[in-house]
Amino acid sequence: MAEFRMPSLGADMEHGKVVEWLVKPGDYIHKGDLVAAVDTDKTVMDIESFQEGVLAEFLVDIGDTVEVGTPIARITATPAEVPSPAKVPPPEPSPAQHPGAAGGLPEPGAKVPPPVRHLAHTLGVDVGRISGSGPGGEVSRADVERAAAASVTGAPPRRERKAEEQPEARPTPPETRRVRSSPLARRLAAELGVDLQGIAGTGPGGAVTEDDVLSAVPPRGQPASPVSAEKPAEAPPAEPLEAAEPSGPERVEPQEAPRRGRREAGSKAESLRQAIGALMSRSKKEIPHYYLSTTLDLAAAMAWMQAANQQRPVSSRLVPSALLLKATALAAKEVPDMNGFFTKGAFHPSSEVHLGVAVALRHGGLVAPALHDADTLTLDELMDQLRDLVARARAGRLQRAEMADPTLTVTNLGDLGVESVYGVIYPPQVAMVGFGKVLEQPWAHNGMLGIRQAAIATLSADHRVSDGLRGGRFLARIDELLQAPDRL
Repeated sequence: MAEFRMPSLGADMEHGKVVEWLVKPGDYIHKGDLVAAVDTDKTVMDIESFQEGVLAEFLVDIGDTVEVGTPIARITATPAEVPSPAKVPPPEPSPAQHPGAAGGLPEPGAKVPPPVRHLAHTLGVDVGRISGSGPGGEVSRADVERAAAASVTGAPPRRERKAEEQPEARPTPPETRRVRSSPLARRLAAELGVDLQGIAGTGPGGAVTEDDVLSAVPPRGQPASPVSAEKPAEAPPAEPLEAAEPSGPERVEPQEAPRRGRREAGSKAESLRQAIGALMSRSKKEIPHYYLSTTLDLAAAMAWMQAANQQRPVSSRLVPSALLLKATALAAKEVPDMNGFFTKGAFHPSSEVHLGVAVALRHGGLVAPALHDADTLTLDELMDQLRDLVARARAGRLQRAEMADPTLTVTNLGDLGVESVYGVIYPPQVAMVGFGKVLEQPWAHNGMLGIRQAAIATLSADHRVSDGLRGGRFLARIDELLQAPDRL
């Protein structure tokens, strides 16, 4: 039996709070499967399993805050080792179940890719009841989506029933349909008494966000959920409502709900600000920073991007950030002194470029999740992953590796009108790159004066690892790469 421990999700993480379990005891877990959502001082992240086996039991409850390294669950090699509170024989599998599933659980080794398993969990679908239509019986996204649609409509997914076999049509109860939502949104909805079933999500893939929940809080005097037309609502009593309402934890009046949500968001932002401040203080004390800057000539890059965007639909057009990030990743591959970690008194260069991208959060603060292997991505792939990463960061759905793996961080404040930014290195990284606003500037070339688009690039680097010579070469290489944007 192995223990699943609270992982470290960043150099500054000391503890984490379990806000949601994404699996249940008895589930077979593959390496890479998402197990839980953990709230750190910065954001909510999904954590994956590094082991394979059957989840035996939880060792902490939802809402518990534990130190990094604390066991939070146990994983066994076989289902026989899972503790059972009662000796109840398992039910016989129904004919509709997949032949290889016992009790609705996928058998070990079932061909279900981790992204598909995550989608199935999000939609409330048991993959053990699905016969895969992919190569070799692999369960695909389409299989999961069809099963989810069948569960909502009540229709059988595999065969048509005869007319005499048709049961009386009944609408599926709202609670049986899983709503795609972030852990923060679910927690806030439970506290405010808001039904997620009736909320149209504005997050990635239609997910319900914290802002959606706050917007759905009804005005004072109106019910939090629709009242059936068959039975009109009775008038509320004139006496205090406390006597007529069920007891429970702290009760929140409807008009106080948005205020409470904003207070909690403010508290989270303050906690995040304190965590960032503590880490940056440590960085400035321990890391001997040096700073360089250069003005990038973006005339060729911007002309190429504008021509390329004319051939693309609006949804897939490139932005300057994509070119700047790709050039940075390629330069980091060629100048490895900027890409890696300083730990245990020595520099450890990374053979992979996981580019951390600073993302501002809606309620204040920022996080810097990683674009993995950014140097190998095409510009289109980089754009798609960047959009997805930003959306999940702001919805609180980041994964552990995205926060723990960045080898070099980039911050871009050009959209805010900032012309240059000198960042503080995020330990144990050894460098940070900053980009300012793209501006039209007077430019002298071959004795001629003209106007070109340009931006200021800055470098904050660790003097224990590199010096101005290597740092200058790194910035110069970024500029050189941008002169041939078609090769990025």
